[in-house]
Amino acid sequence: MSNISATLSALKEQGKKALVTFITAGDPNLETSEKIVHTLIESGVDMIELGFPFSDPMADGPTIQLASERALKSGTTLPGILDMVARIRQHSNTPIILMGYFNPVFRYGLEAFARDAGAAGIDGLLLVDLPPEEAGELHPFLKDAKIDLITLLAPTTGAERCAQLAMAGEGFLYYVSMTGVTGSKQVDAGAIETAVSGLKAQSPVPVAVGFGISTPADAGAVAGIADAVVVGSALVKLIAEKSASPDLLESVGRFARELKKAI
Repeated sequence: MSNISATLSALKEQGKKALVTFITAGDPNLETSEKIVHTLIESGVDMIELGFPFSDPMADGPTIQLASERALKSGTTLPGILDMVARIRQHSNTPIILMGYFNPVFRYGLEAFARDAGAAGIDGLLLVDLPPEEAGELHPFLKDAKIDLITLLAPTTGAERCAQLAMAGEGFLYYVSMTGVTGSKQVDAGAIETAVSGLKAQSPVPVAVGFGISTPADAGAVAGIADAVVVGSALVKLIAEKSASPDLLESVGRFARELKKAI
């Protein structure tokens, strides 16, 4: 059983839902990102999504696009992010999922990336622009490195394809709660309930919901439907607003605790 699966299984046995938080690694710099990750874990976050910056993040709205720009400007690289994760692993076994785009992974080298990510302590990988049908070259290397390849599903995914992808899920399924880019709309819990219920009936792995979840109230509503709640843009926005403030970590921890309490 993977680290992600074990974490979600333990939470389910306790009657709890998972809080997953996304930050862009290297925003405003890797040193601060490392401190933020520790703060999130200490504040009760169950899994961490680390976005690795890319110059053309087509699935992301302005908040995360700007975070990627700041991270790249600060000199953040994929090897640098893996080094950061390796340091975090000295203190925590909380699942860490890399989220981003295929180009940086391709340029790194598929086998080398999987090997180095596994050695650093990465538990999952989510590539927004790599359809599962096109992941055949990368997937065996991830399996060797014991890294779950997380599948994205959207409201526009057809029923037949949903069923196929759900059955092949690893770690968890990530259901995108709306069409459009990250941070573009508010979540409508009623609109996703039917889709998520259907996925849970078909999938051997839990279902997480993300995109548009920006407040503790949003998180609480989605937690009533899904196994895990993903919060990204709202946290990235908070980091941007507080990046030069001495109370950055305090603000991040407070927000994480409010989200965890709500779910």
